[in-house]
Amino acid sequence: MERYTGKSVLKGVAVGRVFCYQKQDYHIEKEQIADIDGELARFKEAVETAKEQLTALYDQALANVGEDHAMIFDIHRMMLDDDDYLEAIEQTVKEGTNAEYAVEMAQNQFTQLFASMDDEYMKARAVDIKDISQRVIRILLGIPEDGVPTDEPVILIADDLTPSETVKMDKNKILAFVTVRGSSNSHTAILARSMNLPALVNTEMEPSEEWNGKVGVVDGFHGDFILEPEQEILDEMIRRKNQWVADLEALEELKGKENVTGDGRRIDIFANIGKVNDADAVLEADAGGIGLFRSEFLYLGRDSFPTEEEQFTSYKAVLEKMGGRKVVIRTLDIGADKKVDYFHLEPEENPALGYRAIRICLDRPEIFITQLRAIYRASAFGKASIMFPMIVSVEEVRRIKEIVEQVKNELKVEGYPIGEVELGIMVETPAAALLSEQLAKEVDFFSIGTNDLTQYTLAVDRQNQKLESTCNTHHPAVLKLIEMTVQNGHKAGIWVGICGELAADTDLTKTFLDMGVDELSVSASSVLKVRKAVRDII
Repeated sequence: MERYTGKSVLKGVAVGRVFCYQKQDYHIEKEQIADIDGELARFKEAVETAKEQLTALYDQALANVGEDHAMIFDIHRMMLDDDDYLEAIEQTVKEGTNAEYAVEMAQNQFTQLFASMDDEYMKARAVDIKDISQRVIRILLGIPEDGVPTDEPVILIADDLTPSETVKMDKNKILAFVTVRGSSNSHTAILARSMNLPALVNTEMEPSEEWNGKVGVVDGFHGDFILEPEQEILDEMIRRKNQWVADLEALEELKGKENVTGDGRRIDIFANIGKVNDADAVLEADAGGIGLFRSEFLYLGRDSFPTEEEQFTSYKAVLEKMGGRKVVIRTLDIGADKKVDYFHLEPEENPALGYRAIRICLDRPEIFITQLRAIYRASAFGKASIMFPMIVSVEEVRRIKEIVEQVKNELKVEGYPIGEVELGIMVETPAAALLSEQLAKEVDFFSIGTNDLTQYTLAVDRQNQKLESTCNTHHPAVLKLIEMTVQNGHKAGIWVGICGELAADTDLTKTFLDMGVDELSVSASSVLKVRKAVRDII
C-alpha cells in the first residue's frame, strides 16, 4: 500500500482502477522544403483544423464547466489569429523550412518571451502558446488526440492537464483526477468541481505506467491518494464512497424547500450564469434567481461588438425564462484575463490592476450606453437588476448614475417601456469595501466578489501555484472586509450578497449568516449543497 498527499479540490471519495495519462511524444526534424507555397497552404489548413477543434472543445466546456471556463478556448482561437505569431511561422516556412519545425520555433520563441515577463498573467500566456502550438503540430504530424483507452471508468493520474486535455476527456470514464502539479484554480480543479468528481492537485508522487490497472482510492475529504490499499482500508473507503453518493442523491429532496436555518433565519440562494441557456440549469437547480449574469460572454468569440439588438434579445430571453425571479446582470468585465481583439486593448504590465471592466465603460461610454440600452429595454420582460464591477470610488458610481439617467430618458422619448431596475455595485476591491458606508448611499445593493477581493486584499495572484498556501480565502482580513460591507449596506437599508467562489464554501455558510448576508450566488450545481448547509444550521 502506498499513500500520497495532495490538495483536495472537492470533498468526495472514488474507488477504482488507476490509469496514468501519458502525453504522446514527438520529435521534429528540420527539413528543407522545395514547395514553399504548398507548405504554407498545409500550415494554414492545420490552423483552420485547430480552430475547428477548439470550437468543439468550447462546446464541450460549455456543457461540462459553463461559459466562464469555456472562454479559454475562445482565447486560444483568437491567439491562432495573432499576426505576430502567424507571421513568425510563415516567415520561417518561406525560408524553406517544414511547417512543423517552424511552429516549434515560434512556440519556443513566444513561450520564452512570455515566461521571462515579471507579470504573472503574462507568464501564464506561455502555457497557452504551448497548448495551441502543440495542437497545430499534432495536426501537421497526423497524431490523433489522446484520451482514456478503456471502457472502464478510472482514476486518472497525470503530471498535469492542459485545458484541452481536461475538456476532451470522456467524463463517463473518469472517477477522479489526481495530478502532480496544478492548483485549486487549475482547469482540472474547475472541471472536477463542476462534475462533482473528487480530485487532488499538487500531489507529492511520481506516477508510473506500472500503476495502470491497480486499485486506487481518492479521499477528497483528507487529500489522500492510496494505491493498492489494504482490504480493511478499502472496505472503509467503499463504505464512505457509498455514503457520499447517497448524500448527493439526498440533495435532490431539497428542491422546493426553503433556505431557512433551524432557528428561523432565511437567506436567498441564487445562481451564476454566463449565457442564455445556463438559465435552464438555474431553474433545474431550484435557485431563487440569478445573482450574476456575466454579460461579457456576449462579447467573446466574435469579431465585432454585439449590437444593442443582439444584447437585448439575450437579456430578454433570460428574464422571460426566469419568470419573474430576479436576474442581476453584471455590465461587461472585459480586460485582465478576458482579451478581445476588437476592443484594441494595449498590452499592460499588470492587467489585473489595469484597464478593465467599469474603467473601459466610463472611458468609452458608447460601448457602455449600448449595453445599458439593451438591459433597460429587456427590463420590461422580467425582474432585472444591474451591477457594475471594479468600483473604487463614489465619483465612479455618480458618473454611472448620470449615464443611466441619460439612457432611461432617451428610451422613454423613443417610446420603449422599461421596468423598475435596481442598481448595485460589485464590492471586489478593498477600496470599495472601505468606502462601503458612503457607496451604500448611492446604490440599491452590494454584491461581494470574493475572488478579486481576496487577491487584491492579500496581494496574491490566485492563479499562481507557488502562492497556493498564501491565497487564504478564509483570511481574517478578507472576512473583516466582507463583514464591514454587510454592516454598512444594512445601515443604509440595502441588501448585500456574495457572488464569488466563497459563496459556495459551506465551511463559511454559518459565518455569512451570522454576518447578516442576504444572498449567496453560486454555480447551479452548488445550489442544493448550500441549501443543505443553511438548513443544517441549528
